[in-house]
Amino acid sequence: MLRGIATVSFWADDLPAAKTWYADLLGVEPYFERAGADGRPGYYEFRLGDHQHELGLIDSRYAPPGATTGPGGAVVYWHVDDLPATVARLLAAGAREHDPIRERGAGFVTASVVDPFGNVLGVMTNPHYLEMLAKRS
Repeated sequence: MLRGIATVSFWADDLPAAKTWYADLLGVEPYFERAGADGRPGYYEFRLGDHQHELGLIDSRYAPPGATTGPGGAVVYWHVDDLPATVARLLAAGAREHDPIRERGAGFVTASVVDPFGNVLGVMTNPHYLEMLAKRS
């Protein structure tokens, strides 16, 4: 039924600032953008990593009614090769700690931050992810 993450969407009140922050962090510009009906930026999308998963930034004015404007109950974790360095870079870029680096056992290590726009960004060292990559090659 569920086959894989297609797009992770983050809301931002200041979409141009979010685009700049993520482009600087990721080292790439969004590959896709769409303006709203009013002509203002409405959506930016980046493709990331080994599987080209999508990270979408959406202007908060398009959020569904009742959508949270702060950290919510779900965390999507992105695999990173150097977790301490990634967390340090995120904090230096203006994110704030949400959950510190935690050993979860069996080589799994997680952390999360809140980006300057209120979204939770999870990062982790994930042995399963590396095993899947090794099988692919």
